[in-house]
Amino acid sequence: MVASRQDAWTDDDDLVLAEVTLRHIRDGGTQLAAFEEVGQRLGRTAAACGFRWNSAVRKRYDAAIAIAKGQRQQLKKNGRAVTAAVRTEFATEAPPGLPQSPPVVTPAATATIVPEMPEPIAGDLESELDAAIRVLMNQKELSRRVKQLEIELANHQMLLKEVREENQRLKKDMETVQDVNEDYKALVQIMERARKLAFLKEEESAKPVFKMDSNGNLERIE
Repeated sequence: MVASRQDAWTDDDDLVLAEVTLRHIRDGGTQLAAFEEVGQRLGRTAAACGFRWNSAVRKRYDAAIAIAKGQRQQLKKNGRAVTAAVRTEFATEAPPGLPQSPPVVTPAATATIVPEMPEPIAGDLESELDAAIRVLMNQKELSRRVKQLEIELANHQMLLKEVREENQRLKKDMETVQDVNEDYKALVQIMERARKLAFLKEEESAKPVFKMDSNGNLERIE
């Protein structure tokens, strides 16, 4: 079945692509074979995997790629050393006057020589591979942490926006209350002045009125 997955690449997808490609580089395989393997595992085409590797993933694994290439060179050197040792061990000498016979390599001889590969070199390769795996895992964890921090930042920004909007609303409410308070004070002052005027009028109307008669005496006018 032809892969038809078209959704976005996730961090886990990138990690699978990096692990498989680095393994093929280390083992001397081709990147095309790596992309085909990744495509089968992720349900994508090999072309899509190759494009993703070259455009986004490869630049994040420069150190791991260098380590994998070094491991591949070391494995090639070890293979050439084993072949030379087998030929030297089992070469036969021809009698005088006859051409030298080619070396004969048997499965038993190869089995005898191969286990004698230097252990420290194998240990170094394992250590480098473990280091590359740790780099990949650390990068994956960092990527997840960055995403988590981005989500938290977005939440804080949204909360800050809501607080600012609430602050603006409260300011407007306070301005409205202040305007109402000023109007109320003006109304109270008007009512106080009206009350005072009414009181003065009552006082003036309550005062007795006098007039002087022809004899010069004052008499009250009701």
